[in-house]
Amino acid sequence: MNSFLHSCRLCPRVCGVNRLAGQTGYCRAGVLPRVFRYGPHFGEEPPISGERGSGTVFFSHCTMRCVYCQNHPWSQAGKGDDLSAGTLRDIFRGLAEKGCHNWNLVSPTPWLPQIREAVVPLLRTGISLPFVYNTSGFEATETLEAFGELADIALIDLRYATSEAAFEGSDANLYVDAARRAVLWFWNRLGPLETGADGMARRGVICRLLALPGRVSEAVANLEWLAKHVGTGVSVSVMSQYTPVHRAERLEGWDRRVGKEEYALLTEAARDLGFENGWIQDFEGDAPADLLGQAMPAGEGAVGAVQSRVCGKHSVG
Repeated sequence: MNSFLHSCRLCPRVCGVNRLAGQTGYCRAGVLPRVFRYGPHFGEEPPISGERGSGTVFFSHCTMRCVYCQNHPWSQAGKGDDLSAGTLRDIFRGLAEKGCHNWNLVSPTPWLPQIREAVVPLLRTGISLPFVYNTSGFEATETLEAFGELADIALIDLRYATSEAAFEGSDANLYVDAARRAVLWFWNRLGPLETGADGMARRGVICRLLALPGRVSEAVANLEWLAKHVGTGVSVSVMSQYTPVHRAERLEGWDRRVGKEEYALLTEAARDLGFENGWIQDFEGDAPADLLGQAMPAGEGAVGAVQSRVCGKHSVG
């Protein structure tokens, strides 16, 4: 673990800070893993949440600063509890004992060495669930290669198709190249989504595309890129739930919901390009209140308690 924290290069920003000496880089992560909330999540895609929920751990600190981040109290403001490896291990054990279908690592990148340290003893004793690597897409493939055993299922965003939009929306002008490289890495390693007899995901890639106000063309361009470079066999999750929260409430162009006609451009593109696997979220114009991170209390507890929230999506094909 120490070798990764001595000169931190876990994300594409390659800050190079010595976290072991108390230095912090862009994401402000320290040494002890910080967790805001954990528990069964019923608001993910159907083969992730299932009936018993996805065993989700929301890690604090993030490698991006999205102006519309729903999870900003912990992703940017750093709220959460610093945990020992043993305490984090107990969280993963507890999620398995509750019957969750998987271990869902939300924004794990700054904490990958600590997560590995926590879970390896569980795996050695036969306590094991599929890992869901739940990411914005802003990843370094070198890091993914080093921690590939923590990714059985990739739940990865493709947010932007231009560096200008990525910088404006998330202060990440390197995003497009990094995210597309990450998608290809996951696809080459994991392949198409595989489910068991129970319909639950066991392995593979789900790519999320969120419609952003005035920037639906970014998501359409990413669908076109996927069709060309990955293929239409990849499972896509097309989402309408953008909600102007955090700094977006005060930023012109980001301070509104996505229009129904805007969203139709994205859903039509998914069908016209021939994508057959995945889900298209019904047009809502807003995210369900119980799934907005900024409204969630810290600590242990279920997320999206009404399971039908997930099923606001219908199959692409």
